[in-house]
Amino acid sequence: MDAKVSVWKANLNSGVIIGLLGVVFTLVTYFFDLSLKNWVALIWLPIYIVALVLAIRSYRANHMKGFLSYGQSLGAGVVIVLYYAVISSVFAYILYSYIDPGLIEKMMAVAEQKILDRGLPEGAVEQAMNFQEKIMKPWILSISGIFNSMIMGTVLVLIISIFTRKEGNPLIDEAIEE
Repeated sequence: MDAKVSVWKANLNSGVIIGLLGVVFTLVTYFFDLSLKNWVALIWLPIYIVALVLAIRSYRANHMKGFLSYGQSLGAGVVIVLYYAVISSVFAYILYSYIDPGLIEKMMAVAEQKILDRGLPEGAVEQAMNFQEKIMKPWILSISGIFNSMIMGTVLVLIISIFTRKEGNPLIDEAIEE
């Protein structure tokens, strides 16, 4: 229960666990051919939120003597989200490059169908697909995945930190430590 432990080191396990949880979830959706379904994200979101709450509460209990300010909670959450983002993006690169290189083509077909469903003219569809083709590369998807995960995760942690903070009374806490 040393308060001097680095926030990076203290939250490494939690970040890795959530990252591996995300990898397992992605593999399950991939094996059941649900990777291209939008509603799958609605299943992952509550799992991700609960995992973040538990990870921050664990940090508070095990490394911060049961007390955590909003800023400390936010910092720990962002560190956990960063670990998760890197792990999930590395896995995404492996998935798109080695496990199933054809998955990007399937994603392109789904994107084209969505554009066609909007009723856009053929020239606009062709232009949109040319743009999609340029950005749908495994390394671009992985790098953008890190940024997307960080933005979404930070927004979630901003909200979660309201509920995971637990601030003590500095006057009483100092007297107890002496």
